[in-house]
Amino acid sequence: MKRGSFWSWLWVALGAIYFLLPLYATLEFSFRACARDELCLKAYDNVLNDSQFISTFTFSVQMAIMTIIASILILVPTAYWVHLRLRRLRPLVEFVSLLPFVIPAIVLVFGLIRIYSRPPLLLTRTPATSNILLVAGYVVLSLPYMYRAVDTGLRAMDVSTLTEAALSLGAGWPTILFRVILPNLRTALLSGALLTFAIVIGELTLAQYLARPAFGPYLALLGQNRAFEPAALSIISFALTWVAMGMIAFLTRGKPGQGQIAGAH
Repeated sequence: MKRGSFWSWLWVALGAIYFLLPLYATLEFSFRACARDELCLKAYDNVLNDSQFISTFTFSVQMAIMTIIASILILVPTAYWVHLRLRRLRPLVEFVSLLPFVIPAIVLVFGLIRIYSRPPLLLTRTPATSNILLVAGYVVLSLPYMYRAVDTGLRAMDVSTLTEAALSLGAGWPTILFRVILPNLRTALLSGALLTFAIVIGELTLAQYLARPAFGPYLALLGQNRAFEPAALSIISFALTWVAMGMIAFLTRGKPGQGQIAGAH
């Protein structure tokens, strides 16, 4: 027992060093913007006071919210109907949901540009329509994560019994979907939404080739022209990720069944 405990703690320590040492080096480097022998927050001040940082981050947050809403409206009814009536098609739907893992984002964006840059579906001429294409691409990229979250949430409940009970009480299909199924999926949807948010915030390829002012291209451009500011942005992004993780832990505490759904992701 003691020998096994020793090796367990050894691997945990090595993993912590492997993870924390680069993070510490990045943090320490981000404090060197003033002088080599002086620590300061100049890089963070430059980043937070940059108008492009505010505008690009705000734009990506808006795109993330739109992507989350579109994903929920598309995937929740689809996954619900598959669980309720089309269980034989579940392997096919799961296979389709995994395609973004094998199809590169560069292929996706060139396909969108080629199809929607000419009549009759001309969607690349105006910022509004380009944003629609961008959200559509983000929905595809987040499909594996959001679908897995919804599917896990539906597996954790008795969909058939809930549906039959609601129908016996006179509820229609929209009522069942929005007042019975969605409330029971709130923790699973939160997990998928936060993963989708993280994907959209850090995505580069779609936004760059669709010429949209997103946070990913700004971060890449900053990394080409600055030294200390990209390190500061990396630390800020890391902090935002941990804030999102903390939100999951806080919002799912005290809910054993739903907490397991979030923990699976």
